[in-house]
Amino acid sequence: MLRIDRAVGAVLGSAVGDALGAPFEFGPPGAFRERFPDSAGELCGGGGWDPGEATDDTQMGVLVGESLLERGGLDLPDVFDRFRRWAAADPKDIGLQTEAVLLGGDPWDTAAALHFQLNSRAAGNGSLMRAATSAVYFASAGQAATMAAARRIAALTHGDAAAWEGTAVLHELVRVALLGEDPLAAVPAALTEVAPAHRARWATVLAPGWHPADATEFNGAVWPCLGSALWALRTTASYEEAVGAAVDLGGDTDTVAAVTGILAGAVYGADAIPARWTTALHVPLPGFGDRVLRTPELRALAESLATA
Repeated sequence: MLRIDRAVGAVLGSAVGDALGAPFEFGPPGAFRERFPDSAGELCGGGGWDPGEATDDTQMGVLVGESLLERGGLDLPDVFDRFRRWAAADPKDIGLQTEAVLLGGDPWDTAAALHFQLNSRAAGNGSLMRAATSAVYFASAGQAATMAAARRIAALTHGDAAAWEGTAVLHELVRVALLGEDPLAAVPAALTEVAPAHRARWATVLAPGWHPADATEFNGAVWPCLGSALWALRTTASYEEAVGAAVDLGGDTDTVAAVTGILAGAVYGADAIPARWTTALHVPLPGFGDRVLRTPELRALAESLATA
């Protein structure tokens, strides 16, 4: 049976990690600890972000979650339409690939594939960053169903199957954590469900001995992003430590910390997320009026997704 506190932890944990990392995006390794040498850090704002403001990572996750609840399941055209409405409202941050897919004018079921055909590069981490809500929603359906749903949602914006498989693995690890089990121990079993053409590369970055310094791509790519999140979870002992370690890697700090926060929040539960972070957290939704979700709304969303 899914534990609701862990489901709330996954959704809140991702949003907090996102907001914690946003001011340090594209900065060097060590910048987070240099700024906060004597504490676990604050939602400090900067780089165009207000303190506690979540980015596109959380905004897109909220849109997925609300679509799942309002449509009673996975309605891919509806999710794509919500994404497109959001993208057209000029959000503060949006990935170049995601923007091209959503605003290119192509239909929902061909837009990402056409983009991939033209660019041959579509393995960014954008499908991981928004996965908290869908991972919680589909967890109770079992391994096969949650991994299949992850692939379909990822494929809306990412034409490279590497992104689909990474998001499927993340969904499965969250499912395991929501049952109160160890997601790190579940990695080998999850890898057996990865498409054979992608299994070896994913096995490399998810291996216990892998370190972010071993990455062959910038952590804005899907492989080192998820690999770094597992590394952060594996080498720390609390939610605070895990997301702090993720931000301190530098690079795509908001997304690496958001993905780390999904897993760490699911493992440690909502109560492990410091109140000083959840109090300041807020999620604007461009394109949807003046809506701004705060911790109570995110908590309610997570509970609804977990019990739907």
